[in-house]
Amino acid sequence: MTAAANEAPLWQPGPDRIAAAAVTRFQSWAAERYGAPADGGYPALHRWSVDELDTFWQAVADWFDVRFSTPYESVIGDRTMPGAQWFPGATLNYAEHALRAAEDPLRADAPALLHVDETHTQVPISWSELRRRVGSLAAELRALGVEPGDRVSAYLPNVPQAVVAFLATAAVGGVWTSCAPDFGARSVLDRFQQVEPVVLFAVDGYRYGGKEHDRADTVAELRRELPTLRAVVHIPLLGTEAPEGALEWSALTSADTEPVFEQVPFDHPLWVLYSSGTTGLPKAIVQSQGGILLEHFKQIGLHCDLGPDDRFFWYTSTGWMMWNFLVSGLLTGTTLVLYDGSPGYPDVSAQWRVAEQTGATLFGTSAAYVMACRKAGIHPGRDFDLSRIQCVATTGSPLPPDGFRWLHDEVADDLWTASVSGGTDVCSCFAGAVPTLPVHIGELQAPCLGTDLQSWDPAGKPHIGEVGELVVTAPLPSMPIRFWNDPDGSRYHDSYFDMYPGVWRHGDWITITERGSVIIHGRSDSTLNRQGVRMGSADIYEAVERLPEIRESLVIGIEEPDGGYWMPLFVHLADGAALDDDLRNSIKQTIRENLSPRHVPDEVIEVPGIPHTLTGKRIEVPVKRLLQGTALAKAVNPGSVDNLELLRFYEDLARKRA
Repeated sequence: MTAAANEAPLWQPGPDRIAAAAVTRFQSWAAERYGAPADGGYPALHRWSVDELDTFWQAVADWFDVRFSTPYESVIGDRTMPGAQWFPGATLNYAEHALRAAEDPLRADAPALLHVDETHTQVPISWSELRRRVGSLAAELRALGVEPGDRVSAYLPNVPQAVVAFLATAAVGGVWTSCAPDFGARSVLDRFQQVEPVVLFAVDGYRYGGKEHDRADTVAELRRELPTLRAVVHIPLLGTEAPEGALEWSALTSADTEPVFEQVPFDHPLWVLYSSGTTGLPKAIVQSQGGILLEHFKQIGLHCDLGPDDRFFWYTSTGWMMWNFLVSGLLTGTTLVLYDGSPGYPDVSAQWRVAEQTGATLFGTSAAYVMACRKAGIHPGRDFDLSRIQCVATTGSPLPPDGFRWLHDEVADDLWTASVSGGTDVCSCFAGAVPTLPVHIGELQAPCLGTDLQSWDPAGKPHIGEVGELVVTAPLPSMPIRFWNDPDGSRYHDSYFDMYPGVWRHGDWITITERGSVIIHGRSDSTLNRQGVRMGSADIYEAVERLPEIRESLVIGIEEPDGGYWMPLFVHLADGAALDDDLRNSIKQTIRENLSPRHVPDEVIEVPGIPHTLTGKRIEVPVKRLLQGTALAKAVNPGSVDNLELLRFYEDLARKRA
């Protein structure tokens, strides 16, 4: 529910903090040079940024000194969505900007990366050393024949090698794509086979929860099933020898080679991210070098307020867009904290311990982790020195009001708490952190600059103070340039622009309050989102329904009022099968080994049948609404269901759980 407009804020930045914020300095500078409003603070700046979209993004490029090797003809050549054209004529390179701090003699020996594992041992890598490794690897990629546009894939955890490999790929104009090593082979192949990579960087295994997890067999399967690979690079995190035919990481990164940055068009692909694959194969989302560069400069430099004196820690894996976002902290000269391990090992305080040890100034995590800490009754502010933290940011799911209060009470009473919301689809935030605005419990501070965020009713009318669909009515530079293998653009169009032509519909329920803040109510679709890692129901079905005892299945993820997440799996059994402990364990083991241990269901429940639409699609969103307490008459259109009686089971289950 929308809070009262006169409710006192949980946190209010002081005058000194407002004056020192980069967004304040940017506004004054843009007022002198680009006609931005000098007064009115952030709300006036935001209004200008969407009303004068071209001028705003030109100012961002100027403020952050973006190096265009050839000039742009205009800021926006075509504003039509989908397909808006940004900075036509311009060429540049993302990696050149990410390594720019190494050019400063005063910064060259400062840490660019701080790597921490579950032993909580810190390993720093300086800006000059990072640049050297990227230069060496980029030269080797070119020697392997990697050309601009070729895809380079990685099966890596959140380690420095992943950052080096990504930046080297970007330097040569290659297209990066990655999965975390806790993904099973099928999940990885569903993603990588679509883009046909020519190089694979892969670990022999990883450490998580105090245990070593061997991945040699999985990597061997990836090699067999990816026929386009020209090279495999072995990264021995567990100390094993490289398999036959694989190249050694150390040999490719040992030279002292100055990096050469391929100058590519602004809309040249930078990376491929993946949707959850709710209704089939994950969508392969392509974002551009220039679009990500501009969007992340704005987001990290202005909204997160990060610069050379900061340390940026976000708990993430390489299979989540927050890893890509974290790496872009290099753009503002910020030191990155790379934590590779379990979020709760050896205990639930693990992430706070990393924040203390690394001197993190912005600590990003999931709302679920904050709520787990609250439930465990820990006291981070008492037990750890968190005095350097300026901001705790959360995403992955909405942060419940109790989470805001807990951070204020147990971390610091002068803590900037930034609940942010965006998506893999834009690799950024639509709304969230603003260092110069107050924080109200349960609310995101404001829409982001350059983002014309609105809440629309089903008729496409904007409204304030009411729940509606999250829409963006003007283009963002980091919106996908296309989906892979979508030659006519129909899949891209249908994903975001089908409900409201020419307007991005994201799939979240939101309220924009009278004071301009934003409340996120969760997904309006059926994406499974656990600990910030999204997975589609189709992945679950594909794995579970290989078991002969399972006729069909339905999986639902539900955000609960206390910040928890309930994920039941409903199974329709084959004739003669019984849902006993052995079958339950077999189902969970299948998901754990083939997909992800994070997406093992909380319960496995036998049902008399799975409901479908008249065209044969499983009905997920109506079932989710039923389980959240919506009446059957309001949850689904009866004329769209093949067997309405099957839905009464879920309605009855919701009553029993209430």
